[in-house]
Amino acid sequence: MAHDEPTRAARLLDAQAKAARLFVEIEKRGLVAPGQGERAVSDQVRDLANELFGTTRHWHKRIVRSGPNTLKPYKENPPDRVLGSDDIVFADFGPIFEEYEADFGRTFVLGDDPVKHRLRDDLPRIFGAGRRFFADTPDITGERLYAEVERLAAAAGWALGGWHAGHLVGEFPHEWIDGADTESYITPANDTPLRRTDKAGRTCHWILEIHLVDREREFGGFYEELLTL
Repeated sequence: MAHDEPTRAARLLDAQAKAARLFVEIEKRGLVAPGQGERAVSDQVRDLANELFGTTRHWHKRIVRSGPNTLKPYKENPPDRVLGSDDIVFADFGPIFEEYEADFGRTFVLGDDPVKHRLRDDLPRIFGAGRRFFADTPDITGERLYAEVERLAAAAGWALGGWHAGHLVGEFPHEWIDGADTESYITPANDTPLRRTDKAGRTCHWILEIHLVDREREFGGFYEELLTL
């Protein structure tokens, strides 16, 4: 059943609120801990989502990455790695709540490394600056927003880790997106306005994802949530 726009917006926000609560519980229960394997943590988060919300489906692969694996873009599948006592770790999950997609990513720092802590703290700050830039630029394109996020990252001393900085989100399964469909991504090749409707006439809603990396020190971090609501 197709929903009207206020209902769609409310469902997407509700899905994100549940994802945020899931991540609060991840931290509260200490699931991201030294000695745990990445896949084991991912499976624990999957089980926790089921326990809290009855969630059994995720619209994209579940990602927990640590150390040098945090440099890898989404499409890669690095070998499982055990979390160390001085590691940086990020989690990226796309749980489906009542047929609506969430896409949520956060970074955790184990230990006291000041550069890793600075990276973790820069992630939400750069996300917020990117979101404000989107809000202040009515006709903004994917190309323009990517360039601004890249500028913000460089000003803070980081590089971007991927070829895009976000994508469409919606009802599951959302309008098919793949590497060839640049209009579905916040990426340099997308010169179309982000504020538009999709092929079905629905308002396009976007996820903004910030993947910052320090290639010399061989680690990165990740932060994502809704851009448009």
